[in-house]
Amino acid sequence: MVKAVVGEETQLQLAEDRLSQSSLPAQVGLVIGKLSSILDRGFVFDLVPTPQNDAGEPACSVLEPAKDNRKKGSKAKSRTSDSSSSLVIDKDWVAEHARQVSRMMVGGMKVVGIYVWASEAAFKNSTMVLCQTVKGVAEAASFSEDDLDERLLIHICYSPRRWTCRNCKLSSNITSSSLRPCDFKMGRVLTSLQTFKCFYNFDLRLPIYQEKTSKSQTLSDVLHNGISIYAKELRGAKAIMDGNLVVNDGICTTDGLHEVELLLPFMRDIYIEACSQKDVVGVVNFTGSVCSFAFLNSKEPISQAIADIKDDIIRSLQSRLDIICDETDEDLGPTDNGIREASNDSSSEKPVSQLVLNSLRKNCNLSLPGRVFVPWLAGTFISDYIQSSETLEVLKDHCVELMSMEAPSDASTILEPEEEALRVTTGSFWDVVVPYTSATNSSQEKNREITSTESSQKTINSTNVNFIAAVFFLLLSVLAGYMLVRKS
Repeated sequence: MVKAVVGEETQLQLAEDRLSQSSLPAQVGLVIGKLSSILDRGFVFDLVPTPQNDAGEPACSVLEPAKDNRKKGSKAKSRTSDSSSSLVIDKDWVAEHARQVSRMMVGGMKVVGIYVWASEAAFKNSTMVLCQTVKGVAEAASFSEDDLDERLLIHICYSPRRWTCRNCKLSSNITSSSLRPCDFKMGRVLTSLQTFKCFYNFDLRLPIYQEKTSKSQTLSDVLHNGISIYAKELRGAKAIMDGNLVVNDGICTTDGLHEVELLLPFMRDIYIEACSQKDVVGVVNFTGSVCSFAFLNSKEPISQAIADIKDDIIRSLQSRLDIICDETDEDLGPTDNGIREASNDSSSEKPVSQLVLNSLRKNCNLSLPGRVFVPWLAGTFISDYIQSSETLEVLKDHCVELMSMEAPSDASTILEPEEEALRVTTGSFWDVVVPYTSATNSSQEKNREITSTESSQKTINSTNVNFIAAVFFLLLSVLAGYMLVRKS
């Protein structure tokens, strides 16, 4: 359980100045940081305000009680209003903001809770709605199976001015009693982070089952399930850091960028496994290379950085697939954003990600968005995903709208390490297996042809030898007879 929280004093002071100058009665936003179960501490990197919703309304506002001018004077009304005011929060909108921001996080950085700028009275009268908002954010921004079942609730009070932090214990029946106070202080957090980088190549082969043995499976269903299964294998992978195998929980004592390589154990090929399954009708091939960054507190062990990188790789794959599915919900055409289907039948009217594979008679291809990295705070990065048809202007808009940060003015500072897009291709099971059997059959046929040719050649050669021998003996007989006639 997180018992103490340290916030980056530079960023939190900037947030406080921004709020005090805005004259806003209330504001809600996301807390970006990290919760360390190893250290029992939380780290806050920055506060990101939730933007206005689609209707142009703020995500958080103050609800004032009804005023009775007949019974109370203005001063009395003011005090009553302040003590009875409460917060109205658009919980769904805050959760949606958390979902999109979590996609932009890299290893070691997550949406760890919410903050609220409000008076003491409004905060005390709104603990239940705040707890529900925290829970919604946790559900929307949760990607890792081993996430802690707790989140932070930071209250910035403007009258009197002070910061308080509470630990919110998540449960199915969350109440105001789920809040527990924890120590909070400001210090230097970002400058002590260590940087780890990893390039990871993968080649997933996922079987498509017959309709009678499986419910209708769309391409997105198969990929989501495949990524979930693969995540368990990836979390068990060994790691090499700067050329050395990571074998203990030691602390990294060197500065600079640390290169990480993941080593998966040899596994059974799904193609080979599928050969023995009569209910397999096709294969989905998901290939590509993922670039991952992770940032580690100097007091955490190296094993935590490795775990953060593995988690970031899985979240990156899931995020790209979720982006494709989100665009499907927005009714974008199947030929947009790098999607191309090799089919002219009626199923081509559907986006590729929603095609039912076990009833599809044609192959299809899908390109997932590429990952780019944007400079953030004190040498750290956040990431975003861009379709092949999009430009960096989309990236700048996301930075301004979702992260409330200035868009990078120099495009050269944006890293685009993934040279090729992640690819998904589908095909008949026999299209995958037959090339090998065809090669074998072709070789056998060739051998048969060679054997047949050799046999024929031997027969011809044998016939020629017999013919020549017969002619030779005939000539020899004629010559012998002629010699006998002359002597007589």
